[in-house]
Amino acid sequence: MASMISLEDITKTYHLDTIEVPVLKRVNLSIEEGEYVAIMGASGSGKSTLMNIIGCLDRPSSGQYFLAGQNLTTLDDDELADIRNQYIGFVFQQFNLLPKLTSLANVMLPMIYADVDKSQRVEQATEALIQVGLSDRIQNRPNQLSGGQQQRVAIARALVNHPALVLADEPTGALDTKTSEEIMNLLTELNQQGTTIAIVTHDANVAARTKRIIRMVDGVIIEQDK
Repeated sequence: MASMISLEDITKTYHLDTIEVPVLKRVNLSIEEGEYVAIMGASGSGKSTLMNIIGCLDRPSSGQYFLAGQNLTTLDDDELADIRNQYIGFVFQQFNLLPKLTSLANVMLPMIYADVDKSQRVEQATEALIQVGLSDRIQNRPNQLSGGQQQRVAIARALVNHPALVLADEPTGALDTKTSEEIMNLLTELNQQGTTIAIVTHDANVAARTKRIIRMVDGVIIEQDK
């Protein structure tokens, strides 16, 4: 199996006035193509910062980050935005849907940035919503959907450009137990279809559904369990 993600001696330090706050400390991590992993840790452990770097939402202070063999640490902001749009789908705890747009319009957004023509946008967004079980909610707005349905729309949006990698930050954090189970079943099914998935979570039940758990403490990976 080829490495999709390879982090080499990644550090991240924030500067507050004259104070340096190290958040990641020489992190080394490899995630293979098709893997299904959880990144766990208490608040302040660095797991969300690590996810932001993997997702090209933030840059490391030092170290090398390779995605599908490409060194991303040399790219400028526009090039990183292109990488995000082409390779990575994001799922967030709070769904991040635009309230005035329908499910279909929300899912179409990443394709607008990718300059896909309108007829193809509608076709692909419809397919993605059917894939997550929302064929009857395509024209609904977020306030007409349950929390689980909103998260399904968010997952459809993450999938619509057929990303090689899906990053999910506490994807069940705002959901009840039954709905959380449904969302995890959906993510597991997507992984079985070949999508590489990394989930940031503090929930041991969510992490147990993945195939490898990466545990972080104080900006350091302390263990990786299969």
